[in-house]
Formats: sequence, C-alpha cells, structure tokens
Amino acid sequence: MSGFDENPFGEPTIDNPFADPAVQQVTRNTNSQIRVEDYNPFDNTNNQRTGYSNNQPAIMQPTQDNPPVYARSGQQTMPPGKPVLNTAELQRRQEELERKEEELARREEEMRQTTYNVRRNNWPPLPEQCCFQPCFYQDIQVDIPLEFQKIVRHLYYLWIFHGMVLLVNVLGGIIIVDFAIIGLGILYVILFTPFSYLCWFRPAYKAFRADSSFNFMVFFFIFFFQFVITIIQAIGIPSSGTIGIITVLTLFKAAESAGQVVVAVIELLIAIGFACAAAADLFLISKIHRMYRSTGASFAKAQAEFTTEFLRNQHVRGAASNVAAAAVQSQLNTNTTNNRY
Repeated sequence: MSGFDENPFGEPTIDNPFADPAVQQVTRNTNSQIRVEDYNPFDNTNNQRTGYSNNQPAIMQPTQDNPPVYARSGQQTMPPGKPVLNTAELQRRQEELERKEEELARREEEMRQTTYNVRRNNWPPLPEQCCFQPCFYQDIQVDIPLEFQKIVRHLYYLWIFHGMVLLVNVLGGIIIVDFAIIGLGILYVILFTPFSYLCWFRPAYKAFRADSSFNFMVFFFIFFFQFVITIIQAIGIPSSGTIGIITVLTLFKAAESAGQVVVAVIELLIAIGFACAAAADLFLISKIHRMYRSTGASFAKAQAEFTTEFLRNQHVRGAASNVAAAAVQSQLNTNTTNNRY
C-alpha cells in the first residue's frame, strides 16, 4: 500500500512532475525574483534580469512573399501564375502598336482631306485609260441613311432593268426585221437611259441623302411620266418603236410555222418585260410617296427649300449682282446726262 497516496483528496504526489524538489526550488526562486508589482520597465537592471534591453533594436518578422528573382539576362521573372514575356513577344507587341498608330494617322488624314476636298467621282465606273471620266459620286452605303438604303437600291436596279429592256427591244426588232422598232429603239436607248438616270434617279438619290423636299418633288413629277411612257411601251402601239402586247398579238395571228411561233414567244417576253417595268414603277412611286407623306413634308416646304437653295446658289447670286451693278451704272449714266443738260 506504499504506492498509494495517503490522502486521496489532496494534490497527487505520485507521478507529479511538479513534486520534484528541484522544480519546486526553481519555482520559488522565480516567484521571489519576478513580481508584477515590482516590475519597472524603465529600470535597466530589471530589464537585463528579465531579458529586455532598450538598446536592442526591434526585429521585424519577414514577409511570406519572396523577392523577384532576376535572371542572368537581366530580365525579371514574373511571379507564378502570370505569363512570361520574352523579348520576341515584347517586340511583336511594339510592332503591333506602331501599325495601329500608323493606321489611325492615315485614317485621320483621310478624314481631314475629305472634309475640305470634294470626293472623287466614281460613276459611271469607267476605266482609267478611258478618255471620259466619271461624272458623279455614288455610294449608297455612305450617303444614304440605313433605313433608306434598300429603297434606293431598288430604284437603282429598276433603272438598270429599264435600260436592259430597251436593249432587248432593239434585238427583238432585229429578229422580226422591223426598221421602225430598230431605229426608234436605238434612239430610246440613247436618250432614255442617261436622261432617266439624271432626271429621276439622281433627284431621288439626293432627296434620300439630304431629306430634300424639292428633290422629292422633282422625282415624283418626272417618274410619273416615266411610268406613263412605260405603259405605252408595254401596250406596243404600232410604229411606236417598242414591242408590246399589240405587236405580239399581231405576230401570233400571222404565225404559220413553228419558227414564227418561237419568234412570237420571244417578242412576248419583251412585252412582259415592259409590263413588269411599269408595275415596278407604280409600286415604287406609291411606296416612296407614302414614306414622303409620313415625314410631314408638303409642297410649301419644297417651295421654301427651292427658294433658299436658289438664292444660295453662287451662280445665281453672281448673276443677280451683275444685274444690280448694271442697273446702278445705267442710273448713274442717266443722272450724269441729265445734269449736263
């Protein structure tokens, strides 16, 4: 029973490290030397005894991040997770930036030139070696607002279709050997094709480009006559110079062989071409008129715009100035003559 404690309710003495006499002596010495109420932080003796010294510098703990490692080539290595840029990559990016800078400078110069210089004409598209040069500038994607580009393209295609039908009409006259159709057909191609472009397509182009009521009025007025003339061409009045319905019916009545029937069918296709052109004219003039009326435009607005543009025209102003100067000079001469007498 000697291995058991005599007092089970007291502090354990068996296997207790603090029961060692050496440990208890050190504990008593420490408690007697260091007491909280006797501690003076400004006392060097106490600081030296407790391990503190005012002469010792403060020691900072190092950070977790390691400094960047420099390679032998003088390039700084990037931290983990970031791309490493070598000399070739940097050179490539520098060249790309220089190219972009040159492109921006070129575009800026082009914009500056187009602001003060007239754009170069590009229609009709003639080769550089031709003795004639383009007379107009036409670019639907640049000049026409986005919502009107489709209708302007349809007008342009309609003008081309009119010219093609007139050319085919001449070929049809050659097939049936009708000199009236051949002669008048060539005259129609020479006159109607360029004048239709100038008289109704260009006014429509300018009207949609600048929202010009005056050009809209010019387009409606001339395009209506274009529609009437196309109807007459589709009818095919004898000796009118076009192959129309009446001409085709006459050919079918006179057809006696299979060859003449084929010729009559070809002439029928030409007449259908004129009829399709007339139907397209009616459709487009109706659609453009609805668009024009929906904008609140009127004939009075067109008159006011015409007056403004007419007075703003440099040639008109120069002619008016010359007339006024001549009138003033005449009046001065009259007054001088009267004073002499």
